[in-house]
Amino acid sequence: MSEASAAATQPAARPNVVVGVAGGIAAYKACHLVRLFTESGHNVRVVPTEAACNFVGPATFEALSGNPVSVSVFEAVDEVRHVHVGQHADLVVIAPATADLLARLAAGRADDLLTATCLVATCPVVVAPAMHTEMWNNPATQDNVATLRRRGVVVLEPAHGRLTGKDTGPGRLLDPEQIFALAEYVRAGGTLTRDLEGLEVLITAGGTREAIDPVRFIGNQSSGKQGFALGEVAAQRGAHVTVIAGATAELPTPAGAEVVRIRSARDLQAAVAAHAPTADVIVMAAAVADYRPATLAESKLKKGQSDDALSQVALVENPDILRGLVAGRAAQAAGDSAGAGEELPAVRADATIVGFAAETGDAHASAEEYGRQKLARKGCDLLMCNEVGDGVVFGQATNQGWLLSRTGEDEVVPLASKYVVAGRILDAAVRLRGAAASHG
Repeated sequence: MSEASAAATQPAARPNVVVGVAGGIAAYKACHLVRLFTESGHNVRVVPTEAACNFVGPATFEALSGNPVSVSVFEAVDEVRHVHVGQHADLVVIAPATADLLARLAAGRADDLLTATCLVATCPVVVAPAMHTEMWNNPATQDNVATLRRRGVVVLEPAHGRLTGKDTGPGRLLDPEQIFALAEYVRAGGTLTRDLEGLEVLITAGGTREAIDPVRFIGNQSSGKQGFALGEVAAQRGAHVTVIAGATAELPTPAGAEVVRIRSARDLQAAVAAHAPTADVIVMAAAVADYRPATLAESKLKKGQSDDALSQVALVENPDILRGLVAGRAAQAAGDSAGAGEELPAVRADATIVGFAAETGDAHASAEEYGRQKLARKGCDLLMCNEVGDGVVFGQATNQGWLLSRTGEDEVVPLASKYVVAGRILDAAVRLRGAAASHG
C-alpha cells in the first residue's frame, strides 16, 4: 500500500479542545459542556482556574474528559505544559468566564495555566461570560469585552435569566448546548464578528398549528431549530433580534433576542405585520400551514357518529405571508403604502427578505427546481431550499440544500450544522445589502 493510500485509510485526528473553567457558581455547567465535546469525538483538555476547583473538583473533569487536569504553570514543568496545551489546541472554550478572568485576559496576564494557554493559542478562542448583571454592565467589564473582541476573541453575549439568589437579568451563562453549537460554528469558520450591530433582524421559526377543535390541529414536522439558530447567530453578531416562534421543541431562547410566541398562520401574519416596519432583514424560516379548517368547533368533535365532522374537514387557504411582505416592500418603494387598495404590511423599501422552501422532488421536477420556481413566485431576495424527508432536516441538528438568490448568485449549501447554515444565510444577506448600498 502506498503512503498516500495508507494515509487515506487512517481515521481523522480528533480535534483538540481546551475547556477553560473560571471560578463562578455556573462552573457546574461546564461538566455538561465537556461531555458534549467528548461524546461528539473531540479530545478534551479541561483547564480550570484555582477558584473553579472550589466549585467542581479536578477529579470530575478528569473522569469526564479522560485527560489529566492541571491548574498551575508549575505543574508538569518538564512537559512545558503552559505552552504545550495552547500550541496543540484547535479550539479554546471558556465557560464560565467571570469578570475577574475577563480582566486578566484583557490585561494579557499569564499567572495560571488557563491564561497562559490563551496567550499561546493561535486557534479560535470562545468565551462565555457568567456573572451578576451589575458586574456585566460595569464599564470596566464592557471595556474588557471590547478589548478582547478587538483582538479577535469571540466573547458571547450572556443569557438573560435567573442568577445566583433571587436576582434575574443579563449575565446568566448560556446553556451548554448553545455554547457547544456556537463554538463548533466558530471552529468551522463561521463568523461571530459584530457585523450586524445597528440592524433590526426579524426571524420566524417553527411550525404553525391550525385548530380543528379544542383538542386537534393541523400541523407539520418543523422543530424551529433552524430559525432559533438564525436568531442565536444574528444576536451574537450584534443585531437586535426578534424571533416570532410557532410550535418549537424545547429550545433555549437565543441570547439577547426577543421571542414572540404564536400558534396559527394568522397569528404569525399579525405578529410579522407588527414587527416588520422597523426590520432591516426579515428571515421567514417558519413552516406555515398552507390551509386551515374553515370552521373551528367549540367542543371536541366525536368520531364514529352519524354527523362525523372529522371524516371531512373543509379547508380554506391561509394568507401568503412571504408574498405579502414582498408586495408591502414594493408598495413602500413606490410610495403606495396602501398597496393599490390591498391591505399590505408596512415593510421598509430597503429591507432584505429571505424565504424558506421545504421541498421534495418528484417525476416533474427536482427539489432545487421547485425552489427556483418558488423564488420567482414569491419575489424575495434569497430563498433557502431544503430537500426534506423522513429523518431529513426536520428536527435534525444539520441542514443542507441550496441558497438561491434573485441576483443569480446561487450557492450549494453542503451538509452542516444549522448554526453554520444560519451563518451562510446571514452572510448572503449582508452581501446583498452591501451590494444594494453600493449601487444606491
